[in-house]
This record gives sequence, structure tokens and C-alpha cells, in this order.
Amino acid sequence: MATGRSNYLTKQTGEYVVAAELSRRGFIATTFTGNVPSYDIVAIDGRGGHALVQVKAIAAASWQLDAGKFADVAFEGPKQIIQGQLDDPYPDLVCVMVQIAPPDSGRTDRFFVLPWRELGKIVIAGHSRFLAKHGGVRPRNPASLHTAVYPEELAQWEGRWQVLTKYVRPKPANTALQPRTRARKARGKSRDGARAGRG
Repeated sequence: MATGRSNYLTKQTGEYVVAAELSRRGFIATTFTGNVPSYDIVAIDGRGGHALVQVKAIAAASWQLDAGKFADVAFEGPKQIIQGQLDDPYPDLVCVMVQIAPPDSGRTDRFFVLPWRELGKIVIAGHSRFLAKHGGVRPRNPASLHTAVYPEELAQWEGRWQVLTKYVRPKPANTALQPRTRARKARGKSRDGARAGRG
């Protein structure tokens, strides 16, 4: 069974191997070691454009995730009802799922590179299938939103580093790194100010 220390080492290793791979591909990769919600790395290209990267690393067979970070889930008693997909926590967020090879195994780390929104679709589809098998009620703990994603579900995204290149945006940092909720609040204040000015 994984311990807190081994989980931390897996997370740290994942961030570092992704940062190294980004550097190999011409990006300056700045890591945040879990200090920033929702992303772990800012990747900057040669023109100053950047992309936000969330790293999810495992040293096991599957990623253990919270479906509530991807789906709007309502409850009718113990029954879970998925009402839709949530917005990305940051615009154009890219996720790199890493399966870390065991030391001295002769195997290589596996990287699956996909937009956060696509990962959300995969998570929701898998969680929906699981709920359908149980009449919408999760066995043992009906309130749990735990779900698992396996490498075979991400097969089409393996080694797709061009996804990251596509999502690089030459935006000012104070705009691109702003969470969507804050961006909405800022837009709301602007509209309120405009209405006050007209009044």
C-alpha cells in the first residue's frame, strides 16, 4: 500500500520528468511543487508564449481521481446524477498523465498529453459507466466521487506533445494565469462599473 511519503515522491518525480521532457522539447519549464492550485508547471516557448500544465503521476496501474473536479454531480438521496461537465479551472489547461517506470526495470516512463477538458470527458464517461452498473448508487460509500482512469483509456493521447504546442498562448501572464472564477468576477465588476457610469 502506498504511503504518504511514496505518494509525495511519485508526485515530485512526475513533475520533474515532465519538466525535463519539456526542456528537451525547447520549453523553459518552471515547477511549483504543489504550491499553485490546478497547475504544476508553466511551460514557456522561445517566443515567450506559455502553457499551463497539470501533472498527474502514478507508479501503479491507474490514476485515482475525484470525479467532482470534472463533473457537476447532484444527489437524489444516495443516487448520484451527473448534470454536466465543469469548466476548466484555468483556460487552456493541459494535463500530462505520467506512468513512472520502476527503477532499474529497463522500462521507460509513459506520458499521456491531453487538454484538461478531454480528460474530464474520459473521467465522466468512466464514472457514468460505473454508476450505471449500480443503479446510480455507489456501493459502500454512496457519497464518494472517487474514480479511476487506466492507461488504455488514454491510449490515443500517449506521446501527444503537440497538444501542448497547440495550447501555448502569447497572453500576458496576469491574464492567462487567472482562474476562471476570478476572471468571471473581474468581468462582472467591469459590467457593474459600466452600468454605474451610464447611470
